[in-house]
This record gives sequence, C-alpha cells and structure tokens, in this order.
Amino acid sequence: MINPSEMANIARSEEALWWFRGMRGISFALLDPLVQNGQVRRVLEAGCGTGHFASAMRSRYGAEVFAVDLEGEALHYCRGRRAHPAQADISRLPFPDAAFDLVVSLDVLPHFPEGEEAPAFAELVRVARPRGFLMLRVAALRVFRSRHSQYVWERQRFTRRRLEELARAHRLEVLRLTYANFLLTPAAFLKFRVYEPLARRPPASGVAPVPRALDTLLYWPLALEKFWLARGGRFPWGQSLILVARKR
Repeated sequence: MINPSEMANIARSEEALWWFRGMRGISFALLDPLVQNGQVRRVLEAGCGTGHFASAMRSRYGAEVFAVDLEGEALHYCRGRRAHPAQADISRLPFPDAAFDLVVSLDVLPHFPEGEEAPAFAELVRVARPRGFLMLRVAALRVFRSRHSQYVWERQRFTRRRLEELARAHRLEVLRLTYANFLLTPAAFLKFRVYEPLARRPPASGVAPVPRALDTLLYWPLALEKFWLARGGRFPWGQSLILVARKR
C-alpha cells in the first residue's frame, strides 16, 4: 500500500510533470507493439492509483480497461475515468482465470515486503489469458532509494536478475526486460546518496511542480530513452526496471 497522502500529489502532477510524461512515453513505447496485432481487447491495470494511466490506455488502444487499487483514496480519483474501477488487493484479484489479454502493474510490487511479492505476481499471471501479455514496472536498485521512497512506503527494490527469476518461476516468456530512467542516474546518485544523507531531512514526497525550464530539461533524457527502447534497445541500469512478458 502506498502512503495515502501521496495520492493527491500524484493527481495534481501526473498530467504534466516531467517524470510522469516521460515514463508514460516509455511505457507506451513498450506496449504499442503488443497491441498492434489487434489481440488486446481487455486490459487490467493492477494498482491503478488515480486511474490516469488506465484511462490513457483506453484512449490510446480502444480496449476495455479495468482498474483496481487497494487504497480507497485512489478510487476517489478513478471515478469518471474511462475505465472500470474497483477496490481490490492485487494478491486476491476478483477476476476469473485468463480474463485479460494484457495485465499492467506499475510500481506496485515494491510496496510488498521483500520475499512476499510472489503471491501478487502469481495473481497477475493467473488473470492473464494464455499467450496474453504482462507489463510490470518496479523501482530498481537499492542505491537509488530516496526520501521519496520512504515517504511512499516503498519496501523493496529489484534487480534485473531477481525480476527475471520471478518471471521464469511463473512460466512467463520474457520479451523485454530493461532498466529505464538511466540517463539521469548520475544526478540521482548525487542527490540520493550525497545530498540527502548530508541534509538529514525527514521523508517527503518528490512529486511537485518544478519551473518549466527545469521540467523540460529533466523530461528530454526520458524522451531519448523512449526513442531507444522503441527500437529494441535496453539499458544496463536505471532507477526503474520494466518487464514485458507473455504467458505460456
């Protein structure tokens, strides 16, 4: 579960803030090839937050999109979105087996204690149809854990090897597995491992508007990453890790 106080910050910022715009572009660059064949008609976003991305998928792909989140505050923002919202624990999804052509879960597994994410992962696989797709994004590499990570109740970060092992254990065919938010890692390292320890400030949200020039400056590295990933590239490390897989 995410800190409920963060939901209002996300709702105010996710349309325009550089990180949300950039990561949406990266997500769509990886999702677009999956839906071009017309076989994706029903989509689930598990851990949907405000429902903004679920609504964006509905607009982009014309699919029927279902969105679930455990946090009641999230469902407040989901109402009126172009998706079917429901309150549910992703470890016990209220859907039958093989119900969806595509299952998406963004930055949800890191909120489970390390070693306790497997039941939720198994549920995401269960509700995907055979030959259906999963796309998962998780926070990556402990070196990039920050005051924001603590504020949103992030409980673990993943490596490429551990996420791949989790996918193989659940009989998934890995199509893409790459780090993202790579180009900004030097600045992130200095901020999270040098500045924040010296400042000794309490956990706080990192989701806040910035001046337009800075927003543009921070957005363009993610836009360049989108360009590279859309052409089949990958990154050796980064602040996020993205899995695209097919259910066998």
